[in-house]
Amino acid sequence: MYYICSDLAKSNMKMQAMNQEDILREKGIYRVTIVGSIVNFLLLVFKFFAGIAGHSAAMLADAVHSLSDFVTDIIVIVFVRISAKPEDENHDYGHGKYETLATAIIGIFLLFVGFGIFWNGASSIYRFLRGGSLQEPGMLALVAALVSIVFKEVLYQYTVFKGKKLNSQAVIANAWHHRSDALSSIGTAIGIGGAILLGNHWRVLDPAAAVIVSFFIMKVAVQLLIPCVDELLEKSLPAEMENRMKETILSFPGVSSPHNLRTRRIGSYCAIEVHVRMDGKISLEEAHRTATAIEDKLREQFGRSTLVSIHVEPTK
Repeated sequence: MYYICSDLAKSNMKMQAMNQEDILREKGIYRVTIVGSIVNFLLLVFKFFAGIAGHSAAMLADAVHSLSDFVTDIIVIVFVRISAKPEDENHDYGHGKYETLATAIIGIFLLFVGFGIFWNGASSIYRFLRGGSLQEPGMLALVAALVSIVFKEVLYQYTVFKGKKLNSQAVIANAWHHRSDALSSIGTAIGIGGAILLGNHWRVLDPAAAVIVSFFIMKVAVQLLIPCVDELLEKSLPAEMENRMKETILSFPGVSSPHNLRTRRIGSYCAIEVHVRMDGKISLEEAHRTATAIEDKLREQFGRSTLVSIHVEPTK
C-alpha cells in the first residue's frame, strides 16, 4: 500500500494559487455584503420613521425585519473573514465551517424574527376581535413599503448572483434574507393599503398582513437551517456528485475499484477521501503521478480548494 501526497514544489504552487483565489473571494464577499449593509441601514431608518409616524404595526414589524438584515450582514462580514483563514495547527481542514455556522445563525435569527412578527400581529388581531381599536396607518407607511419592495428585490437579485459566483453559502443565505424582506414588504403594502382604502372595519388587515408574511419568513429560515445541520453533522455529498467522482477516477488508465469513498462539505469547498487500486508491479513514482493527476482532475471539477486524499492499494 502507498500513501500518496503531492510534490513539495507543486504543493506550494497550488497553495499560492488557492490563497490568491481565497483573497479575491473574500474581497468579493465583503463588497456585496457592504452594499447590502448600506441599503439595509437606510431602509430600516426610513421604515422605523414611517412606522411610527404612520401608526402602522405592520411597518414597524417590517422595520424590525430590516434590522435583522443589517445584523446578519455584520455576521457575514465577521464569519467570512474567519472562514477564509488557511488551515493551521488546530484546524487541519481549514476554517470553512465558520461560514456554515454564519448561515445557521442567519437562519435561527430569521426564525426568531418571523415568530416575533407573528406574535405581534396575532396579538393585534386578538385585541381587535375583542373590541379593541386599531389606528389607521398613514400614507407614509404605504410609500415606505413600496420603496422597500423595489430596493430589496433588486438587492436580492444582485446578492444571489454574486453568492453563486463566489460559491458562498453565507452570501446566498443573506440574499434570501433580502428576498424575505421583500415578501414582508409586499404583505405590509397590501395590509396598509387595504386598511387605508377600505375603512375602519378593515384596519385589521395591517396586522393580518404581518402574520401572513411571518410564515414566509419562517419557511425561508427552515430552508436555510436544514442544509446547515446536514453539513455540521458531516453528511455525505449527494450521490450524483459521488458518482461523478468515481467516473473521473475510473477515466484514468490502470486505475480501478474506487472504494471507501468518503465525502463532506466544509463551507464553500468539499473534502474527498478515496481508496483506489493499481497494478502492484508499477513503480511508486508512477503510482504517485497517477494519483496526483486524479487529485488535480477532481479539483478542476469540484473547486481548487477541494481537499483530496487518495490511498492506493495493489490490484487483487
